[in-house]
Amino acid sequence: LRLNTLSPIVLTKYVVRSMLADGEGRIVNIASIMGFTGFSGLSVYGATKASLIGFTRSLAREVGRVGITVNAVAPGFIATDMTSSLGSAERDKIAGRSALRRLADAEDVAGAVDFLLGPAARNITGTVMTVDAGSTA
Repeated sequence: LRLNTLSPIVLTKYVVRSMLADGEGRIVNIASIMGFTGFSGLSVYGATKASLIGFTRSLAREVGRVGITVNAVAPGFIATDMTSSLGSAERDKIAGRSALRRLADAEDVAGAVDFLLGPAARNITGTVMTVDAGSTA
């Protein structure tokens, strides 16, 4: 709860002050598809990510009037060193459930965050961008 919910809220409390003074800013939270899909055995994790999504949307309405955008990126199952411990059959099974039949990687997530922080996203706020190779399509 502290890591996934309280920490982003407290961090936002401090960074949003200077953004309010500047009259602009970008906030991107890292959520998860578990925040809206759920998964057996991950109910608490899913609940924390769902609360972060709610926080993101509510904050977007609160601070948007002064030019601050607030969005979230929701990764799905990501190919990382940690997930490489799964056998290739298990990883292939997970990838096979996605529309693109592959796993997203950390660079895909970073690219989504980079986009939301950039000028092309100036009119995007209160949105959750899913990066999951189509697992939730």
